Amino acid sequence: MVQPPVREQPHDLDAEAPASVAARELPGNYFEVYKLAVEMADRISARRGTANSFFLTVNTGVLAVIGAATVRWYLAAAGIVLCVAWWALLKSYRDLNHAKFGVILAMEEQMPARIYSDEWQRLSKEPVSFILRPAMVRAWFAQYRGLGYIERIVPWVFVLIYFADILRLVLQ
Repeated sequence: MVQPPVREQPHDLDAEAPASVAARELPGNYFEVYKLAVEMADRISARRGTANSFFLTVNTGVLAVIGAATVRWYLAAAGIVLCVAWWALLKSYRDLNHAKFGVILAMEEQMPARIYSDEWQRLSKEPVSFILRPAMVRAWFAQYRGLGYIERIVPWVFVLIYFADILRLVLQ
């Protein structure tokens, strides 16, 4: 049987990559704890997505009933309450994820690779102000906005629709 050739090791022991040195200095279960923290953050994001689907479906149903039949003002008021609860739940998820990713980013400071830190650094740029010039409008729309920023607007859009319906009922 032919033995594979043996790779020669460098004679200079100080030539070892800093990343492998850093990884060796971490406690034995550090990567497992890190993976668990990332998985827990991912589960929170999945639950937030499920909550968004639920509230979006319920609000769409309420608007369908309001649009299809003459109903009293309190159905629109109930929709407003639902939207406020939706927004509060989104804030709770956002705060929880913020704390979880704070822990993850702190853990990455000890690791040879900083996946989430590097990702946020690439996404985080100086905010672009909205100015009514074509180039500035394009830049404003092109800048990164977190999902939390965007999804918090949707409940308030529904609230405006419900208020408009209440106003329509009052002015009839």
